[in-house]
Amino acid sequence: MTVNFQQDEQELALDGRQIILALVSAIATVTIVGVGLSLTMTLIALRLGEQGFSARAIGLNPTAGGFAILAGAAFVPALVRRMSVKPLLFIALLTSCLSLLSFALTNDYWAWLAIRAVFSAALSVLFVTSEYWINAIAPPRQRGFVLGFYMTSLAGGFAVGPGILGFVGTAGAAPFIVATALIALAALPIVLWSGKVPESKSAPPVPVLSFLTSIPIATLAGLLYGAIEAASLGLLPVYALRTGLSPETGALFVTLFALGNVIFQFPVGFASDQMDRSKLLLSLAILGLCGAIALAVTGTSHFPLFCGLLVIWGGIVGSLYAVGLAHLGSRYSGPDLASANAAFVMLYSLGMLGGPPIAGLGMDLISPNGFFFSIAGLLVVYLGLVCGRRQHRSVW
Repeated sequence: MTVNFQQDEQELALDGRQIILALVSAIATVTIVGVGLSLTMTLIALRLGEQGFSARAIGLNPTAGGFAILAGAAFVPALVRRMSVKPLLFIALLTSCLSLLSFALTNDYWAWLAIRAVFSAALSVLFVTSEYWINAIAPPRQRGFVLGFYMTSLAGGFAVGPGILGFVGTAGAAPFIVATALIALAALPIVLWSGKVPESKSAPPVPVLSFLTSIPIATLAGLLYGAIEAASLGLLPVYALRTGLSPETGALFVTLFALGNVIFQFPVGFASDQMDRSKLLLSLAILGLCGAIALAVTGTSHFPLFCGLLVIWGGIVGSLYAVGLAHLGSRYSGPDLASANAAFVMLYSLGMLGGPPIAGLGMDLISPNGFFFSIAGLLVVYLGLVCGRRQHRSVW
């Protein structure tokens, strides 16, 4: 009895170590990719701007990437079934590296558009697979905390990337080579610390509509966050300009929004492990709605208060992604979880495509506070849809 108990204890400890190593590997990989991705996105925008392309032409480049992410994510469940997680991650990393090197070989706008599509499709495979990996092996009682840590690490990686350009510059092939090296480095954690990797032997096609109807509070949270994040990162500088502030202040607003996202992930992730995640998502949406209205009413005339509210609001709406992802992880497993993760990323990407035009239209109609009012409108629609759904079903 004693020997068997000790053996079981050792096996449990081993499983625990494997889980920790796997989580470290997946999070480290995605964080390093985040550094390389943010560096690349900033670099491409700057290079196109230096070549004299219009803002519309520059904006078309990430739009092509967004459509590629939508398309690429749809194939991830089937790919996971055929080759498992680790080989798929290596192929996605290799494709990303080759795409980055291709950027360095030409300055042709249309070639860059095609390369961006391939690069983004590879990234969609990487992010969906990594998030599935993290969600599948995270201990159920700590899933929210683990995903909060993942989002914090990823946000940190995105913050570091553009700063590297200050050291390597934006001219020539050097910055693309650095980005390629970073993406290649992301394979190292998989080799060294991969630990326990989930297997998915059968993965059905991604039934996005099925997930929308079965658990809309989680899937629509991804759509909502994608819209708010893309609108905020792209239009907060414009909001600053329309209130008579400098471009530097506009950049500060983006930083404050992102800072809140980093600060809030841990406490909100911990809270999601202690309470009903559907109720937490509703609470976040209500608080986000109140925050958007408060920012519009306060305005930049009360600058310190506005900045403080922006940090808090960024943290609240930024938590929708991790909590929604954790909610999916608590409801699905195996191939269903792979499909749910893919659908979640697809909806997030769709939100990124739709958010900026909606917020931009709102800002044109009611300048400048139409930006916050339009986001408040999106939050009202979300609350209306999920609350209406809740009245028809007792179990979400």
